[in-house]
Amino acid sequence: MRLKVSILFLFLIWVGLIDVLAQFPNRPLPNQGQQVPPGAPRERQLVDPGQEGQGEQGGRKKLIDDSTKMVFGPKTSLYFFEKDVKRNRVKKYEIDTVLNNFHYYEPVAKSGWLYQDLGNVGSAAIPIFYEVPRMIGVTSGFHVYDLYYNSSDSIKYYDTKSPFSQMNAFWGGGNRNLLDLVFARNVNPRWNVGFNLSTIRARKTLNPNARDDNFAEQNSYSFHTNYRSENEKYFLLANFSRMKHKVREQGGIVPPEIDENSILFAYEDAKVWLRNSRVNDLRQELHLYHEFELVKGWQVYHILDRKKQEVFFFSNLNTADSVFFNLFNPERFNDNDTTLNLNAFREWRNEAGFKGDIGPLYYNAYLRFRSGNMASPAFDSPNRFNELFLGGALRGQINDQWSFEAEGEYLIPGAFRIKGLFVSPWLEASYTKALYKPTSMQMMYAGNHHQWENDFSNIGVDQIKGVMKLDFSSWAFRPNLAINRVNNFVYFNEEQQASQASGEAFMLIPGVKSMFNFRKKLFWESEAYYTLLSGDGADNFRIPELVLNTRIYFDSPMFNENLFVQIGLEGRYRSDYFAFNYNPSMQQFFLQNDFNVFAYPVLDFFLNARIQRTRILLRMNHLNINMMNQPGYFVTPYFTGLRRSLDIGISWPLFD
Repeated sequence: MRLKVSILFLFLIWVGLIDVLAQFPNRPLPNQGQQVPPGAPRERQLVDPGQEGQGEQGGRKKLIDDSTKMVFGPKTSLYFFEKDVKRNRVKKYEIDTVLNNFHYYEPVAKSGWLYQDLGNVGSAAIPIFYEVPRMIGVTSGFHVYDLYYNSSDSIKYYDTKSPFSQMNAFWGGGNRNLLDLVFARNVNPRWNVGFNLSTIRARKTLNPNARDDNFAEQNSYSFHTNYRSENEKYFLLANFSRMKHKVREQGGIVPPEIDENSILFAYEDAKVWLRNSRVNDLRQELHLYHEFELVKGWQVYHILDRKKQEVFFFSNLNTADSVFFNLFNPERFNDNDTTLNLNAFREWRNEAGFKGDIGPLYYNAYLRFRSGNMASPAFDSPNRFNELFLGGALRGQINDQWSFEAEGEYLIPGAFRIKGLFVSPWLEASYTKALYKPTSMQMMYAGNHHQWENDFSNIGVDQIKGVMKLDFSSWAFRPNLAINRVNNFVYFNEEQQASQASGEAFMLIPGVKSMFNFRKKLFWESEAYYTLLSGDGADNFRIPELVLNTRIYFDSPMFNENLFVQIGLEGRYRSDYFAFNYNPSMQQFFLQNDFNVFAYPVLDFFLNARIQRTRILLRMNHLNINMMNQPGYFVTPYFTGLRRSLDIGISWPLFD
């Protein structure tokens, strides 16, 4: 709590200093306007809200109209992403002040509840549906906390006409708290700097012994900058990010078959396995992208990345925690008294290439070199890798509604990824074919309870996706389909060992998204997915047969549009399935066939409101607790979902 108060105090001091510094004038430069990188079509540039019809005052653009109404706001504080800069299709987005999905403040909820976690903010999580990895080369294999990391490819870069600050604070029931601070400002019209700061303090939902007995604690921050030369030929984006994510593992609820005094739905009074075990996931990343326009419409670029991930698990086996490991992980390879699993993954990446536009056609070609290693005190020597990629992309865009894309890369030797995408007003379809490497952790691991050294083959996948877009004024209906074929899949089996499937797995996933509205005030939105698994490798994937999300809500302005309100009910449903279990010492989900995570509908109430630019939320979780055949629900074997609790939050942006 002290840390949050200190952060809030420092943030308010910073905002005050920025307000003072903002009084100093910036000297206007020629061609002042939106920061659009070289090669971007001029007709797609956004109009600068601070230029039209404005005069000069004190060497600074006049941003107050004749009625003395301040015009700083979401339209003068814009952000963009590196991926769009690289593809010469810069899109600048206004700061988000909409109410839709504002009550989805935690990462799993933001995903549409399409992750399996351990029932608390900051817990280990994996996608419910299979996803094709974006990296076909070696990765660390420790990905269960990826959802909470603001990686370099998700950093927002800003172009602001005034200092921009934002505070998002969320207080979840049971002390599940999140705080996000954002700041950005233009030093001059061509150079912007900023930072992000995020914290998580989530108390244990199972058997906390004090108010501040936290399950997850995170401190993360990032710094970013973007710069454009005066002649608009050189463009630079850079950022540094760091996350330290700490979790006090609990191992789940003790089964009543083992301890007759254990109750599955006792929540704060539940009996859990672990009290002296913890995980740290430390990540740091330095990233640089810059490009130079040699001739009009043709640029060369370079990308530099330096990444580090250190994953640490500790458990004192001279405490009651040893009972858990004696039952489920009895081996002691390194130490009989302490489990200390430390794995450090490091990599360098250099990519150089060229890109450009020929009319509506965009092209790109590049060469990328990655080198790195996985190190552990239990290894004789680090597990090193060197990878060389050749790749390119092609895009044609007739207008905003019709386009096609093709991209591919080849990892020398033996791995590749190709993808095609077609977009029209009524149909969107894509095809992906890839052969990617197993993770470093799957190939070589030397923990206290598990050890292996494998020589797995590369994993193959074919994926087809399509969606029909039937959108009308009062309703929208979007049927979709995903087809996956996966062979040589690497997974963690029932013995919690890395294993490679000998057969193929086929996934047929039809779905539908729909939206109906009545007079643009009453809305009903739904999405549903049905999954059919087949093939010899089908049992290595654990996906609910039916996934359903739906909500109905009222959305309308009030009091002469001084207050905007969105109020409604939403439900989600997963059919029963043998969900993955979780191993805390390895930070991996693994197969199990004993615990059926039964089907259960969850009903929530939410209220989102906006007064001017400030948004607030109220969300009552699990309204239907103790109203079904079961008193609650599970998200992972022996990890319960949230009990009834009230969440509140606020988002407060400042534009001057």
